[in-house]
Amino acid sequence: MNNKTYEEKTHLYGRIWILSALVMIFLYPILTCIIFGAWPDWQSVVKGLLGVAPIFWTVGLIEVFTYVPMLDSGSSYLAFVTGNLTNLKVPAALSAMENANVKPGSEEGEVISTIAVATSSIVTTIIIALGVALLVPLTPILNSELLAPAFDNILPALFGGLAVVYISKNWKVAMAPLIFMVILFLAVPSLSGSVSVLVPVGALIAIGAARILYKKGLL
Repeated sequence: MNNKTYEEKTHLYGRIWILSALVMIFLYPILTCIIFGAWPDWQSVVKGLLGVAPIFWTVGLIEVFTYVPMLDSGSSYLAFVTGNLTNLKVPAALSAMENANVKPGSEEGEVISTIAVATSSIVTTIIIALGVALLVPLTPILNSELLAPAFDNILPALFGGLAVVYISKNWKVAMAPLIFMVILFLAVPSLSGSVSVLVPVGALIAIGAARILYKKGLL
């Protein structure tokens, strides 16, 4: 099987699963309304969507342009179907490619990132299943004040480990977005909840800094 055939099949099956997931997402609330005869007030639904949908659409579009080049085609479809890209799928794929010493966009990177995302999805499903089964007995432990700081720092821990590796390799390029984001979050702490929107901003700053450094012969 040549690479072109593999890519064609990847896009074919990826589109099928994306559309299937979309149908299933809408099917559950529709079937619930049909079975129980409880339909929402559509005017209220539209008002609610106008308040939140544009934000999610914007973030979703930004994530496609930001994460697909990192994950490649096969792992991108799988990651977007299973979700939780920022917190789990992207760090898992980048870490796996880093450990395997392969680059995103290469055939090896495609295989490694797909395996990493698939493994992450399987492990996540198993953990969620165990969590649901053990939710009641584990609730006192999970709600304890002792573990609260750990749950508050899951995302910084994930990206902190990756940042050390990538910043150490390209510290000249990394300094510009790093300094910008540190100043921005210190000046406007409320933006900490807009990480998905600011990721491409940091990427653009890094690209611009790399271009300037390259022209000056510093890279």
